[in-house]
Amino acid sequence: MPTYEYKCDACGNAFERFQTMSSAPVKKCPKCGKNKVRRLIGMGAGLIFKGSGFYITDYRSEGYKDQAKADSGKTADAAKPAEGSKPAADGKAPTGDATKTAASDAASAKPASPPPPPPPPPTASKSASKRGKK
Repeated sequence: MPTYEYKCDACGNAFERFQTMSSAPVKKCPKCGKNKVRRLIGMGAGLIFKGSGFYITDYRSEGYKDQAKADSGKTADAAKPAEGSKPAADGKAPTGDATKTAASDAASAKPASPPPPPPPPPTASKSASKRGKK
């Protein structure tokens, strides 16, 4: 049921009523009692979805779904361990010196430096531009 906005032309009282769409509009002002009330055109409320039945992703195109599957396959490959690393024979993670060595190697590695900026584009000389104008 919508909420309707009303305003009394006699006293200026503005109020709202929660009514069915088939209800007759209010004619009498609740403040002054005169029959000078008119229904206003309101902004209304936005569309509100409640519950778990609708999501914006429910109606995606097939191309989008295919791309999402391809992207998820790439991230699953990144989560796999490297070929050279093998778990310990007993299935437990390495402890002691092996863990400390891996941590110290990562700490001592230098960060990659950014690539040099590209050279500026060549500019036309002034004499060449003057020759083109003659």
